[in-house]
Amino acid sequence: MTRMTHQCQAVSAQAAADAESERETRERAPATLFARIGGADGVARLVETFYGRMDTLPEARTIRDMHAPDLSATKEVLRRYLGEWMGGPKLYSAERGHPRLRSRHIRFRIGKAERDAWLTCMRQALDETVADAALRDELYEAMAKLANWMRNDPGNPHDVQHHGAQHRGR
Repeated sequence: MTRMTHQCQAVSAQAAADAESERETRERAPATLFARIGGADGVARLVETFYGRMDTLPEARTIRDMHAPDLSATKEVLRRYLGEWMGGPKLYSAERGHPRLRSRHIRFRIGKAERDAWLTCMRQALDETVADAALRDELYEAMAKLANWMRNDPGNPHDVQHHGAQHRGR
């Protein structure tokens, strides 16, 4: 055998070992929420069902009125955001930059009632579209924290805590 053949065999053997190592790492690594929900298709089902609830639940009327009559663009934004938030492709930030969710929603009053209406729609959408109970609960808990963070009404816990800390430091 030639020296070149030995080098090719060595490179080929190393590539195979690297591929096997990568496969083992993927198998050991916990799956992302994005993978666990079913990827882009799972996120799309969740978003469609969520906005379906927003369109039909009387308790969601206030938050539905914050949106345009045609939800097509809004659905696409939420699909991209949730996909990225769950560990999928970075489609949202590639298009829109940092989420800055509170500042993007500041023009809307978001209090307890609005948070609760959003969470009701999301809970029902999760219940309908996510078969894995543990995943449903994990997603809901994380989304509940996010929804609470979005509150911008006077006296919301985040701003009271933040501003209180600023004033104590003076």
